[in-house]
Amino acid sequence: MEFNKGGEASTLISHELSELSKTQTQRSIYRVHKYLRNVNSQCYEPNIVAIGPYHSNKDNLKMTEEHKLRYLQLLLERKKENVERYTLSIGELEHEARSCYADPIHLNSAMFIKMLVLDACFIIELVRKRHKRDPTCKNDPIFKMGWIMNTLQRDIILFENQIPFFILRKLFDLIEGPNQYDKLIHRLSFFCHNLFPGGRLKYKTERSPEEIKHLLDLVHGNWIPSIKEVNLNVDEVDRMREWRFIHSATELTNANVAFQKKLSDDFFKVEFDDGLMQMPPLTIEDRTECFFRNLIAYEQYFQDTRPNFVTDYVKLLDSLINSSEDIDILCKCEIIDNWLGDNEVVANIFNRLTLSVTGHQHFVYTDIFDKVNAHYGTRRNKAIATLRRDYFNSPWAYFSFLAALAILSLTVAQTVFSALQVF
Repeated sequence: MEFNKGGEASTLISHELSELSKTQTQRSIYRVHKYLRNVNSQCYEPNIVAIGPYHSNKDNLKMTEEHKLRYLQLLLERKKENVERYTLSIGELEHEARSCYADPIHLNSAMFIKMLVLDACFIIELVRKRHKRDPTCKNDPIFKMGWIMNTLQRDIILFENQIPFFILRKLFDLIEGPNQYDKLIHRLSFFCHNLFPGGRLKYKTERSPEEIKHLLDLVHGNWIPSIKEVNLNVDEVDRMREWRFIHSATELTNANVAFQKKLSDDFFKVEFDDGLMQMPPLTIEDRTECFFRNLIAYEQYFQDTRPNFVTDYVKLLDSLINSSEDIDILCKCEIIDNWLGDNEVVANIFNRLTLSVTGHQHFVYTDIFDKVNAHYGTRRNKAIATLRRDYFNSPWAYFSFLAALAILSLTVAQTVFSALQVF
């Protein structure tokens, strides 16, 4: 009897181990871990639309469920089709789709398939209408009110608000025709592009459609440069290189570092040479913190060998920004365009963005930091920085210095004049 119990337990464990090995590599949609969420939980919560199972059935998101049904109805009328064609096709992918989610999904098959069909068709129709400026948009409340569109753009790229990209591909095959993924990717990127600082989102991808995990993965990959574009040595990525944080913009300015805006197709391209730091401009608006937080959360689940461009860029800004004075310097040289108005608010955002963020092996800006620290560390620049920090840290300090200099000059002149009279 005891032997049978042990044998039964062994069978259960063996089965679970085999299932674990199958699903572990397929997981691509996670919940934000509690340490990140505790810093600012609102940045990971959808405001008006739930995509995928993690936020479905929340009361504050039910308004958009009606819009999803309406979009599906208009789609079926336009295509003169029955919804069963879509549900049967997605039903074949149910197990594969479930395995993409790291957390258990407590929906039965019918509800899970219904959710995938409604969410995917809503996204496909939404980006089609926006791209083609569909005449029906004139009577569509989503397009009539700007705040709804802005919030939808924010919500559909949230880390937890995702469905597998192969679900979008499958339904796009049925709606638009097979293998038109370039069109799908273009429309999705076009829809999301004004979320990105500077709007530098590529509309094409170098990856195959099968490699794309979900919409956030797509837009992240279309924003960051490839390793080839930035000349990163892949072998070097595997090695841990020591680096030190650089000083704030105010301290660097005191040490003869100048900042300059530089337009570039590569948002992450930062250059430093002979005391001049050049950076592409960054617009700060209401959605910026949420945008960065969700991309950083996504990069937290990368393998250590993949460079974290977004996380490292935010670390760069966090180094440069300690106070509102640093924001003022970066605004004056047009590196930061502050739509929030309050420099202190922007400084606080960047000082908190990297809290509870785990570092990876390769830091993208190691060479830049080395150059900046070497410049700051020279005896002359260090002395100038100390002098400005300790003695010229306010306009009154300059006036006092000039007054003292004037008094000293007069004293010297008087002494010389007196000495000449003796002779």
